[in-house]
Amino acid sequence: MRILLIEDDEEAAAYLEKGLLESGHTVVHVADGKEGLGQALSGEFDIMIVDRMLPSLDGLSIIAAIRGAKIKTPVLILSALGEVDDRVDGLRAGGDDYLTKPYAFSELLARIEALSRRGEPEQVSNKLRIADLEMDLIKHKVTRAGKVIQLQPREFRLLEYLLRHAGQVVSRTMLLEQVWDYNFDPQTNVIDVHISRLRTKIDKNQKPPLLHTVRGAGYKLSEVV
Repeated sequence: MRILLIEDDEEAAAYLEKGLLESGHTVVHVADGKEGLGQALSGEFDIMIVDRMLPSLDGLSIIAAIRGAKIKTPVLILSALGEVDDRVDGLRAGGDDYLTKPYAFSELLARIEALSRRGEPEQVSNKLRIADLEMDLIKHKVTRAGKVIQLQPREFRLLEYLLRHAGQVVSRTMLLEQVWDYNFDPQTNVIDVHISRLRTKIDKNQKPPLLHTVRGAGYKLSEVV
């Protein structure tokens, strides 16, 4: 992918640019807000990563300007401003995702990949599946090998998120933000409890096991570890 990186911290930008290049992406880095806007308005990028605090023009103004110009390129906001109101402001300005510094590069890369898929045409379907596990979004029904699995509302949302990201490692932070909410205590064991219950319901007496814990990284729904 061709990525525009607008970041004025040279050390942080060098780290990020190196990681993205090693991951096979093309990166154009600018450190100034106005120059970044000029690049963004070209519409030649697949993803934009934008810091909020920039010289000459702040990140939210850049995003508002490109959205005003009808440019729909996905934007990941990368910022040290991590309060709920900061994230809400960023998303309302037209950002597609918001990641707070400091961050794990693996999570940033996963979010970039997720944003890139939003622009891809998808076949409309009311069903999600992996192996013999199927979720019917219209009927709100989950089956494995044809047998109905009863899930609580939060378990259903958790499984839906995992199914939508099947084959990918999803972090605890991603689950807290997408299945719970930003205000949830990140130290709580609520995720572990729900993952354990969900694993029992979908994997007990079934082969292959589908819900895996990736030590130090998160969880993955996959036919293989």
